[in-house]
Amino acid sequence: MLSAQAIAPSTERQVAARGELLLKRAVASAWVSYVESGRVALGVMEGDAMEHQLGVVEGPCWLEASSAVLNLPHAVDAVAETEVHLRRVSVAEFRRSLSDMPMPAQAVLHDVAMAHRQQTELAVSRLAKDAEARCAEWLLRHAQTGDQGVMAVQLQQRKRSIAAQLGIAPETLSRVLRHLRERSLISGSGRILNLVDPKGLRSLAGV
Repeated sequence: MLSAQAIAPSTERQVAARGELLLKRAVASAWVSYVESGRVALGVMEGDAMEHQLGVVEGPCWLEASSAVLNLPHAVDAVAETEVHLRRVSVAEFRRSLSDMPMPAQAVLHDVAMAHRQQTELAVSRLAKDAEARCAEWLLRHAQTGDQGVMAVQLQQRKRSIAAQLGIAPETLSRVLRHLRERSLISGSGRILNLVDPKGLRSLAGV
């Protein structure tokens, strides 16, 4: 495992107290954290409490480094479950060190980070959003803009498969799509769904 010390030897150690917020979801940090020891809970915060917990990581490990690899905001909240000893490396320095890797290794790292990110976002969506919000987010993620500027989703999978991805029953998916049509957010009932009101879908999805 590539440690923070290997990337930035001069980085000073820091100590986080139990209960301290280490990462905030949907916020881009200037730092990447490497946990040398201690346990950290990952999930979705509501106020000052971890409302939905996805899992726990224990040092030594990088803390949600996929966000830094992809240059994206954090996908989860992270809270110290115990006293945590860590090092923080600037995102710029972290990404600079990755650029020194051979191109094939960079490509593999990017693909792994992207897969991890997608799985994390799906897990967060299932925990923190209702069925309509999850469906709206899925439609936005899979939409393509046509020649006339209209956003649409071509359903290349069975509804049962899409419902499984969203963590809902196929009957629930059909009901949600019907509700979205009734609210004039989408149109179409075949293999192509037109996103009539992308702004409304984004508001519903919370993105």
